[in-house]
Amino acid sequence: MRIGDAAAAAGTTPRALRFYEQRGLLPPPTRSASGQREYGSQAVVRVRVIRALLALGLTVEDIASRSHRLDLLAEDPPRSCRAEDDFGPDTFAPVVEHRLAALDAEIARLSRLREALARHTGMPPAPDAPGP
Repeated sequence: MRIGDAAAAAGTTPRALRFYEQRGLLPPPTRSASGQREYGSQAVVRVRVIRALLALGLTVEDIASRSHRLDLLAEDPPRSCRAEDDFGPDTFAPVVEHRLAALDAEIARLSRLREALARHTGMPPAPDAPGP
C-alpha cells in the first residue's frame, strides 16, 4: 500500500511515516517502479507499536535505541518488555526504567513548584501534600 493508505491504516500521517523512517524506527520501504514508497501490513503494525510506545511517554530516542526489537512487540500476542522475561542486553527494561525515573523526577519537581507557588499566593496545598 502507498504511504497515504499505510498512514491512515496506522492512524497517523504520511509525514510521521517519513519521520519514523528517517529516525530509524521504520525500515525503508520498498519502492514502486515510479519510486513511491510501498508499505506492507507489518509496517502498519510496527507504526502502531511505535505510536503506542510514544503515547506511554517513551521518546523517539528511547524507541530508536531498541528499534531492532520492535517487531517482538508487534507479535500477536506481543512479547513482554519486563526484565525478568528477557535477559538480553538490549531489552526494553533499562529504557523503561530510565524513562520512569525521569518521570518520577519531573513529578517531584512539579510538586515542589506547585507547593512553592501555593505558599507564595496563599492558596491551599495539594490535597495529598504533607502539611508544613
